[in-house]
Order: sequence, then C-alpha cells, then structure tokens
Amino acid sequence: MSVREKARSIVLGLMCGLLVFAGCGDGTNKGPRSAGPPEVAFVTLKTQQVPVTTELSGRTSANLIAEVRPQVGGIVQQRLFTEGTDVKAGQVLFKIDPAHYQAVYDNAKAALGRSEANLSAIRLRADRMRELVAEKAVSQQEYDDAAAALKQNQADIQFWKATLETAGINLKYTSVTAPISGRIGKSNVTVGALVTANQPVPLATIQQLDPMYVDVPQSTTEILRLKRNLSAGRLQREGRPRNKVHILLEDGSRYPYDGTLQFRDVSVDQTTGSVILRVTVPNPQGVLLPGMFVRAVVEEGVDKNALLVPQQAVYRDPKGNPLVLLVDAAGKAEQRAIVAERAIGDQWLVTSGLSPGDRVIVEGLQKVRPGATVKAVPFADDAGKAGGDARSAVPAAPPAAKAK
Repeated sequence: MSVREKARSIVLGLMCGLLVFAGCGDGTNKGPRSAGPPEVAFVTLKTQQVPVTTELSGRTSANLIAEVRPQVGGIVQQRLFTEGTDVKAGQVLFKIDPAHYQAVYDNAKAALGRSEANLSAIRLRADRMRELVAEKAVSQQEYDDAAAALKQNQADIQFWKATLETAGINLKYTSVTAPISGRIGKSNVTVGALVTANQPVPLATIQQLDPMYVDVPQSTTEILRLKRNLSAGRLQREGRPRNKVHILLEDGSRYPYDGTLQFRDVSVDQTTGSVILRVTVPNPQGVLLPGMFVRAVVEEGVDKNALLVPQQAVYRDPKGNPLVLLVDAAGKAEQRAIVAERAIGDQWLVTSGLSPGDRVIVEGLQKVRPGATVKAVPFADDAGKAGGDARSAVPAAPPAAKAK
C-alpha cells in the first residue's frame, strides 16, 4: 500500500470516529419523552323518553280477490275488457255462445204457455163435474178424474215455471260478469276457447287494490317480551292503542300513508313460531301491488326511562356478549357487560348493566385497555350536543375482553 493510500485510510477513520462520538453525545443530552395518558371522548348517560318500535318484514295482498269462472259451458265468443285495467262490479267480461241456452229457455217458455192455456178448460170441466156429481148425473170416478187432471195441470205449470227460471239463469250466465270492482289481470282464455261450468282454471282474476293488506309475521318471543315489558311498567301506551304502522318500501323509502293494525292472528305457525299481524294500508295511487315485499314499523309503546348508548361505543367479547368501557371516578377505564335489547336508530337501547350518570367511552377505544388511566373529554356531535351521532367510524380493532 502506498503512502497516499495509507493517509487516506487514516483520514476516513478519524471522520467516522468523530461522527460516532457526536451521535453518542446527542443521546446523552436528550432523553425519551414520557407519554401521557391516552385521550378518550365520553358521553354521560341520562334517561329519556323514546318510542319503542318493531320493524317486521311482510308482503302485500289485495283486500278482495275474485277468480272469474264460468257457471255454464260453451265456446267463448267475445272478451269485453282490456287486461290490466279497472273494471266495475257487474261489468260483462266474456260472452259465451248462448244458442243452446236460448233454445232451452224458449222450449220451457212454450211448455209453460201450453200448460197455462189448458188450465182454463180443465178447471171448467172439474167445476161442472162437481155440480153433476152432486146431482148424481155423473159417477164419482168421473169427478175424481177431472179434479186430478186439474191438479196435474197446475203442477205442470209450476214445473215449467221453475224450468223457465232455470233456463233464464243459465242464459244469463252466458254473459260472464265481474263479481267485484277492482283491477283485472291477464285473461287465461281466448276467443274460441271451450270452457266448462266451475272449471278449476279461472278465466281471469280481479283484485281490489285500495286499500291493501300487509301481512307480517311476528315471533311469539317478541310478543311475550312486549307483554312482559308492559306488565313491568317499562313500556306505556298512554291510554290509547298503538295501532298506527309505518310502511317502508323495498328501496328503503317511507310510504306516504300510514297503515292501521287490524288484528293479530290467534294461532301460531308451528314451522316458524310466529303469528300473523294484518295491517290495512291506503293505496290511492296504486303504488303497492300484491306480493310486494315491504317492512312494517309497529309502535309498541313509549319507554319513559330509556338509556341509549351510541352503537360505536359497544363492542363484543369472543362469545358475542356486548361490552362497553366507562370512565370511573378515578379516571380509569372500566369494562362493563351490558344487555342491549334492540337498536333504535344509531344507538342501542340498554336494559341492564348501565345507570344514569355513567360516562361511556365512544371515541379512543382502540387506544385504551380496562384499568388504564385515561384523559377523558366530553364527546359532542356536530350540533354540540352530548351523546349525538358518532364523528368517527367504529374502531377496527376493539379492545379484547378480559376473562372473569
């Protein structure tokens, strides 16, 4: 190695030593900063009056349904309605070939006329025979025959009157009319089709769409819970029945007309363990159609001492039990198991585990653990009201629950 190369190596070594020495000097002068307690936001719980509702899924159905079937057989000659339009009760929908029934009617009418024409002569003969038998001019047998002929003629008249009436009814049935007013669907037969009396396949179906029925199932568990809460005084009805029902459409929008709860079925479906609630809903614009999926929001009562906790404040242990973190009097995080009965908007209705005045952590859950000291500040929503909507999303990694 040359002298120049040795000198260069010495200079580089000295420079590296100086840099290392300077770094060590900075480390001795500046120590690590001490971290303070994590900051969390809390809401102070207080009781409030909230309406308690239940959202149930169901389907709509027409309040009146009539399947149009022929009452006489024959060939369909005409269809006198437009599919999908409204029809009136008594409106003629189909015409069946009336030729056969017209002939039967005319035959019965002629037979009735013949019997009525013979009645006068037979009655006069019977009257004469009654006078002659009194004078012993004719035998009793001849009078009896005349009286029997009169009664037979009178019976024939009654028979042909009934036959004529039946023939007239059948002739009238060749014009198939609408039994109810409503909207008629598609026709199941065409002109020229052969139909029979009371056939299983209807010619068409008419449905009355205003008002509509909404049938929703409610589990017996929910019914028992409602009765238990009412008897315990947790829910109040304020002296009036809660029979108004809000309807939510398939797209989530609210239907402009409220329904009325008509009745709750008295039998339980053994396969689902539920009973049917029937709601009547006005449908003047025809928005609701039979078979449409809707959700019914049924108001059960008013809870005057409800405790509501923001949903973002609630997390769950590995078994699925709901938990919250509180700020205790010593400024430490305290884990508390709760019973969340239902969701009301973006909050949980808590029935057990919390009390008015508790400070529940809603922000900063991911930074604290039970028992840790925290810096607690009040939580406020955009309107500046405590306990409002959450400003941040639900923490991605909630604190793990400690096994007790």
